[in-house]
Amino acid sequence: MLPVKEIQERSDRHPKPSDIKFQYGTAGFRTLGKTLDSVLFRVGVLAALRSKKLDGKTIGVMVTASHNPEPDNGVKLVDPRGEMLESSWEAHATALANAPSSVAFVAAVDELVRATKIDLSIPARVVYARDTRPTGPQLVAALKDGLEVIKAEYRDAGVTTTPVLHYLVRTINTKGTKDSYGEDTEEGYLTKISDAFKKLLAGKPTPTPLLIDCANGVGALMAERFKAYLGDIFTINVVNADLHTPGVLNNSCGADFVKVNQKLPPSITLQPGQRACSLDGDADRLMYYYADEHGQFHMLDGDKITTLVASYIVELVKASGLDEQIKVGVIQTAYANGSSTKYLSGRLPVKCVPTGVKHLHHAAEQYDIGVYFEANGHGTVLFSPAAQELISSHTPSSALTNLRNIIDVINQTVGDALSDAFLVEAILAHKSFSGVEWDSMYCDLPNRLVKVVVSDRNAFKTEDAERRLVSPPGLQVKVDELVRKYGGGRSFVRPSGTEDVVRVYAEAATRAEADELAFRVAGLVYDEAGGDPSQRPKEFI
Repeated sequence: MLPVKEIQERSDRHPKPSDIKFQYGTAGFRTLGKTLDSVLFRVGVLAALRSKKLDGKTIGVMVTASHNPEPDNGVKLVDPRGEMLESSWEAHATALANAPSSVAFVAAVDELVRATKIDLSIPARVVYARDTRPTGPQLVAALKDGLEVIKAEYRDAGVTTTPVLHYLVRTINTKGTKDSYGEDTEEGYLTKISDAFKKLLAGKPTPTPLLIDCANGVGALMAERFKAYLGDIFTINVVNADLHTPGVLNNSCGADFVKVNQKLPPSITLQPGQRACSLDGDADRLMYYYADEHGQFHMLDGDKITTLVASYIVELVKASGLDEQIKVGVIQTAYANGSSTKYLSGRLPVKCVPTGVKHLHHAAEQYDIGVYFEANGHGTVLFSPAAQELISSHTPSSALTNLRNIIDVINQTVGDALSDAFLVEAILAHKSFSGVEWDSMYCDLPNRLVKVVVSDRNAFKTEDAERRLVSPPGLQVKVDELVRKYGGGRSFVRPSGTEDVVRVYAEAATRAEADELAFRVAGLVYDEAGGDPSQRPKEFI
């Protein structure tokens, strides 16, 4: 039986704001942190029920808003293998979060239990963590209220990165089985990745130190902890690691700043030839860059990382004599630069899917080895159980040893900026590449991403992996007309999964044309969405 009275009483302590409609999107719930108290209580209840539904497997809850500004916060659930919450449960999350009162919430919980046939006698287990945002502690307190009312066993993983939380969920659930993924502690995570990285670097010249911009977020804690595990084999220099000054998180720094603005964070100066990378606020996105011999900034985004990683893995599979048995594939979204798609398509299968980690992750699972990185720097490599078995049992060779170590250096549960950076560094060392050689694998088409604020993002509907609009009617035809005017032009419009904005992406043969096309399409979208002419951004054409 549901403890109806207790749920109602606890829920009354966490009333839902009457003027807000919450939506569980691509990255869970995400909005102003101060408005999320009721959501966190209800997510606590939901996580406990999800665990019961899955026979008491441990469910993860991460309290973070990733690359968003510091006043925002959010929460997402992690399923037992460290993957995103099953999509059919996103609607349940949204329904529970929007129940207008405690009585309505209890009724919604009761309906969920009946509709999904949850056996309430099964124990519930949850592990949770948070990033460094100031609203985190009070939101975790609300989450615990929800867990306790369902009498869930819970484990507090403290202040840590999103990838560590995903790792913990998988290791807890596979402990003592043939699928064991490692020790279910932060130390287990640090040891597994750093040991594999050190093996990959063995016998190679010591790389020059890597500058890591931690976005003044929780990645700074993890980067500092990795230092102790790496010793003198690899040097990390951490910048933007201020976890105490209010307002600095993701502010003019971090992976999203670099990708959107296509320039160095103002706090960083690079010497000619120096490479560096930026994490985002919860360390699940990675953006590389370097200064050329003239000190000019060059960005190496998720597409560049995909190309480097996929090409190297294909080389190792061939050198191991496994290319007939192991098929490597790449997953991209519409945001992938056209030049990267063209380069990769000539070498291995490339599939385009809608934006969102769950789509990429699911598609990557269809290959023996699936490589996915969104252009924004979020990505990982997945090895199927059959591929892992083959790699571990095949006739040993240096190529095969490298593949085995890549399996351990990569965090297969989710995009992990630090793990991905170590993979990149290992490949650069093996290929004796600097940023220049890596960058020259292909030449990016100039591109621009523009945000358009709209009153209702749900008015925009897409098809063809989000590359074409079907609603509002007639808008795609106008976009097509504009695109035809630009050599090598491409543009698409898609609603954000996390905020009331529409994103416009454009690429063209020159920087000026890419910018012009992006701002023309943005102006079109703003006008079609009924934007106030007096508030129209001046750069929109």
